[in-house]
Amino acid sequence: MTGWTSSLLRQVGGVTRLAGQSLLRMFTRPLDLAETIRQLDRIGVGSLNLTNVTALFTGLVLALQTAYALATFGARLYIGEVVALSLVRELGPVLTALMVGGRVGSGIAAEIGSMAVTEQVDAIRSMAADPVRKLVVPRVWATVAMLPLLTVLADGMGIFGGLLIGVFEEGLSPTFYLRRTAQVLTFDDLWLGVAKPVVFAFLIAVIACYNGLNARGGADGVGRATTHTVYVIAISVLITDFFITKLFLAL
Repeated sequence: MTGWTSSLLRQVGGVTRLAGQSLLRMFTRPLDLAETIRQLDRIGVGSLNLTNVTALFTGLVLALQTAYALATFGARLYIGEVVALSLVRELGPVLTALMVGGRVGSGIAAEIGSMAVTEQVDAIRSMAADPVRKLVVPRVWATVAMLPLLTVLADGMGIFGGLLIGVFEEGLSPTFYLRRTAQVLTFDDLWLGVAKPVVFAFLIAVIACYNGLNARGGADGVGRATTHTVYVIAISVLITDFFITKLFLAL
């Protein structure tokens, strides 16, 4: 077995074990409410500008490309439908997860990794406290709560970007654009657009916490854990997105 395969299996096993431990503790008392609220602010409010700007310009570009492609078929009137479906079902959840994963995941790994290499995590254990309940659970709850909200706001910003192109570049009326957008979106689209971020959020928080708790080797080790976290989160989000989409299409 190669070193890379061994490392991958060790990582998957460790993340799976931490995910199970986190799920058990998320629904049992006590919950560190103050720390959870602090993480809600850091993860949600702190990521708002990043996700909204990303979504706005994604909507602008998507509308421009859609208008260019549909012009061949004389179907520019359908810009709103294409932009809305693309954003709500796919681009909104994935791009928001990647942006939040990069920002929040690296932050969590660096914070907990610094605590691990300075033996603060060992100190928590020595006081008979549970590091998973104290450090992991508040971050998981906060990420799971905020990522769907950030995604919904990002979807709205992306649709607004498409509206700007539809109105000022293609001469559509705002009422027509929004009516077509509302008509094309179904309950299944909205449900899928919210369900994906919940799964992504859990993955982001658990992977980041696992890498932080297992950081070794001082500042260099924390740096490696942070970089590795961003890489693993990005790959995990894209792979998970494929399987969730496949599952929903099969239902």
